[in-house]
Amino acid sequence: MQLFDTHTHFDVADFDQDRQQLAVQAKQVGVEALILIGFIESRFDTLIQTHQQLQGWDNVPKSYLAPGLHPFYIEQHHEAHLQQLERILQQHDCVAVGEIGLDTFLKQHKQPELFAKQQYYFNAQLELANQYNKPVLLHIRKAHAESIAILKAQKFKLGGIAHAFSGGIEEAKALVKLGFKIGITGQITNPNAKKLHQVVQAIGVEHLVIETDCPDMTPLCCQTSTEHRTRNTPVNLPYVLEYLAAMLEQSQEVLAQQIWQNSLSTLNIKF
Repeated sequence: MQLFDTHTHFDVADFDQDRQQLAVQAKQVGVEALILIGFIESRFDTLIQTHQQLQGWDNVPKSYLAPGLHPFYIEQHHEAHLQQLERILQQHDCVAVGEIGLDTFLKQHKQPELFAKQQYYFNAQLELANQYNKPVLLHIRKAHAESIAILKAQKFKLGGIAHAFSGGIEEAKALVKLGFKIGITGQITNPNAKKLHQVVQAIGVEHLVIETDCPDMTPLCCQTSTEHRTRNTPVNLPYVLEYLAAMLEQSQEVLAQQIWQNSLSTLNIKF
């Protein structure tokens, strides 16, 4: 089976001590490719260094770059960071712009000034994606209607992935209609994630991709009773596939093949 981890933060310090070992283990369990996702300008250099590091190692997943400015860190973004993002898109082979979008999970981000700033950066990054012909990796939390409205207003046609999807069936269908795949994380392993389970059942396998979002979104089966949060790694991606296959009553092999093709097509990758 070939698996594509379409959303990782494998560049963060959580993995500095054993990144190569984990990458080798991920390849051994079928993870053939992964995306390193940007979220803040101060980490862009580390993101690129980790990408180059992975490219230099043997028997590890193929690495792809997707730099972006995450809405959750909106207070830290400056206009110059958009210019730096554009430089990276010009100088490096990036598969997407991400992760970008809107997030009103925190009360302060609902305040008009900060939410307007989120919308500004989302629009600006969609314009960059259009300019450089890149799909986008969406981060949307408690702001699906507003995010979909911006995508429609921009007439954004390049699609991408709605990462760690947390909306409902109609929102998922709206994003699919706009050319997006729906990103499924280890949250699928949680029996209480009923809304996500309904979405998966409703939209069909042809619109799904899988991801770890490591080090976050640890599959329930990988958490221990003694820890509230266990480090998540790309090695855990097969658990996402396993639970998804059981839910959809499909063989893991057939599902893996479909999801692999979904990942390549939405990111315009020839592997």
